Amino acid sequence: MFTGIIQSVGEVREVTPRQGDVEIVIDARGLTLNEVALGDSIAVSGCCLTVTRLAENTFAADVSLETLSLTTLGGWTAGGPVNLEKALRAGDALGGHYVTGHVDGVAKVVGVHGDARSQRVEFEVPVALARYIARKGSVCIDGTSLTVNEVAANRFGVNLIPHTLANTVAGHYRPGTLVNLEVDIIARYVERMFAPSQSIPTGPR
Repeated sequence: MFTGIIQSVGEVREVTPRQGDVEIVIDARGLTLNEVALGDSIAVSGCCLTVTRLAENTFAADVSLETLSLTTLGGWTAGGPVNLEKALRAGDALGGHYVTGHVDGVAKVVGVHGDARSQRVEFEVPVALARYIARKGSVCIDGTSLTVNEVAANRFGVNLIPHTLANTVAGHYRPGTLVNLEVDIIARYVERMFAPSQSIPTGPR
């Protein structure tokens, strides 16, 4: 579990094909790794990945075909910036919202406009995910917890303050940029609760 508050911007150091899927190596830079162990989770631009190797300020993770199919990771190359957040620990401050690191799909930046010292960014999302996004609700973009300002069909807008622009990958967003999208987990559970009930088949007794 994560909060969507980015702790550091790292860099993709290596992307290596491994029998159909890939292994990535991340330069964690400002992220403190002295308390991270093999098997721990780190959110990399919103994707919950398991640490498989550690070396000084870098860590490696395997990326499955499922993750490659639902995220932007399949297009990553060495040198690209990534948002980093270590998993939430008991007692840590929850400054954003509950984020699982399970990306729902890929959204696209369709507009970037100045708004005083901030930027207004508009995203287009897959139609199937649009129903989970509500005005003034929470959304996670590349691992960053953001508040939705407005919604229209399968597009929504957010406001990015100078701190977010300077301390996440959001400062690189341009029209056409693809981003990892995780909708609010509460919306998913509410939908499930109000969905028509389905009987669970039972076997012979």
